Amino acid sequence: MPGVYAGVGEAAVGTNKTVINLFQPLASPTDRPSLFDIIVGCSATPADGATKFRVQRHTALGTEGSGFTPVPLDPAEVASTLDCGVAHSVEPTYTANAVMLDMSMNQRATVRWTTDPRYGMKIPAVQNAGIGLFSVSSTVSAAHQATLQWEE
Repeated sequence: MPGVYAGVGEAAVGTNKTVINLFQPLASPTDRPSLFDIIVGCSATPADGATKFRVQRHTALGTEGSGFTPVPLDPAEVASTLDCGVAHSVEPTYTANAVMLDMSMNQRATVRWTTDPRYGMKIPAVQNAGIGLFSVSSTVSAAHQATLQWEE
């Protein structure tokens, strides 16, 4: 049975600011994990700021300020083969025309996208390939948090 994992990230959003990316760190990965759950919210004082988020494939990691070690939802599960990047000082290189989801939200709301893991967003079995969640545009520079869940 496949393992299910979670990763979390936070960023003060603006234009083209990655909140979290999920990627293959291994030189020769053999699996193609499936991202099936995305939750985005804002912890700032309630206001009427709006942000448009995008989920898109990337081919290069950028420079992450810190990483987040993925957590298995079953504590008996082995460690994830993926890694999470957060607090980027240099953004990942997003693949042109590889947009998989756009979500617009009000700062007062929490948005969730979910699907059956069999039909999730697949991460290619290529080193440094991955999927990132970033703000395309925002009327505020408020801290937004995201949780990603995937199956390997």
